[in-house]
Amino acid sequence: MPADFNGYWKMVSNDNFEEYLKALDVNVAVRKIANLLKPDKEILQNGNHMIIKTLSTFRNYIMEFDIGKEFVEDLSGVDDRKCMTTVSWDGDKLLCVQNGEKEGRGWTQWIEGDEMHLDLKEDACSFVL
Repeated sequence: MPADFNGYWKMVSNDNFEEYLKALDVNVAVRKIANLLKPDKEILQNGNHMIIKTLSTFRNYIMEFDIGKEFVEDLSGVDDRKCMTTVSWDGDKLLCVQNGEKEGRGWTQWIEGDEMHLDLKEDACSFVL
């Protein structure tokens, strides 16, 4: 049985986030603002259907998908790109692969104790929520 990600997760820490945004060519003003934020995540998981809401005072982002099915991810307002994304289970971890103009993009998300961890592939950026 896969892990249960349902819940509201508050950010505890992030490491190397500005370098990650720089690698995505996010402009300096947005990078500075984003680096100051501590976005929360609300996750609704119903079987293989998930809604992940990233919530902040600056900008919100909602990602809705079915595990194992490729979909078009529109990141307008985040880093202004679109990609083909697939999220799948890797044991109790969620593994996301994003294919688009930047190769090797995606993330891994898992739960340890009462914390959720999120590692972004490029430049080893990680969050604890």
